[in-house]
Amino acid sequence: MNRRIHSIAFAIAALALAPVASQAQGAFPDKPITFVVPFAAGTATDQIARALGNGITAESKQAVVIDNKAGASGFIASQFVAKAAPDGYTVLITTNTTHAANEHLYKKLPYDPVKDFSPVAALGKGGQIMVVNPSFPAKTVAEFVALAKKEPGKYSFGSGSSSSRMAGELLQQMADIQLLHVPYKSNTLAVTDLLGGQIHMMITDTATGLPQIKAGKLRALGASGAARSPLAPDVPTIAEAGVKGYEMGYWFAAYAPAKTPPAVVKRLNELLVKAAKSEAAKAAFYDPTGTEVFTSSPEELAKFQAGESQKWGRIVKAAGITAE
Repeated sequence: MNRRIHSIAFAIAALALAPVASQAQGAFPDKPITFVVPFAAGTATDQIARALGNGITAESKQAVVIDNKAGASGFIASQFVAKAAPDGYTVLITTNTTHAANEHLYKKLPYDPVKDFSPVAALGKGGQIMVVNPSFPAKTVAEFVALAKKEPGKYSFGSGSSSSRMAGELLQQMADIQLLHVPYKSNTLAVTDLLGGQIHMMITDTATGLPQIKAGKLRALGASGAARSPLAPDVPTIAEAGVKGYEMGYWFAAYAPAKTPPAVVKRLNELLVKAAKSEAAKAAFYDPTGTEVFTSSPEELAKFQAGESQKWGRIVKAAGITAE
């Protein structure tokens, strides 16, 4: 009889608390959210984080703080988020660098791109652009390849992300040339050295390279995608310009720490997807950078990431890169 009384009392208490629990979940977010970005301010990842953060603030009335933790190919930011409280208030806004390429480029990672995170949403995808200093003698991709073949190892390319590096490595593989790779903490830092003549070439995200191209400070040789960028229609694709079959791109996505409650992940997904599809985000980021709005459910992102990891693994192997 006592057990029965206790059971009934427990059931009544649970029913009484159910609306409270529901209200607690529905209240998310009730304080500022931090978007952790693995790259420096001004990069495409930083720009999309800020555009989406503004959208979430408009919808939820909660501030979104951008925390740039650049360096180590995204290790610092990824590890930070992996160890953060799984409450939805710390979110990694990242790219294929941290969640598809790094596991093939490095023997040891301080984070697991699958086990340490809860996928939230895909956010966009886009292409890159091959640029040189205007003083560089090559005016086309074909001319650059010819110079590199004439003097193997003389010319350098910089990269501040795995996407940028892999684009350069794939170019070497497909064009049968040998370049010197110079790593940077971010693409913006690599662009700075390219402007100063410390390196000869880089294939950077369009958002970072296009302003310098429009200002006449860099010369565009080719777009990395399958089609020309709508923002630079006069620039041929690298495939058109001399390296047949070349194609490389990048994507953005959001991840929360592993074990973040499903209801919180769902709410974050709703907020991010709505922000990505908003006219404000299109005007602030997607249209100016030529980035495609590409969203998903958490489950779809997990499947997409798995496929991308396999693809990047094949590229790393084909490019002959030895894991560091």
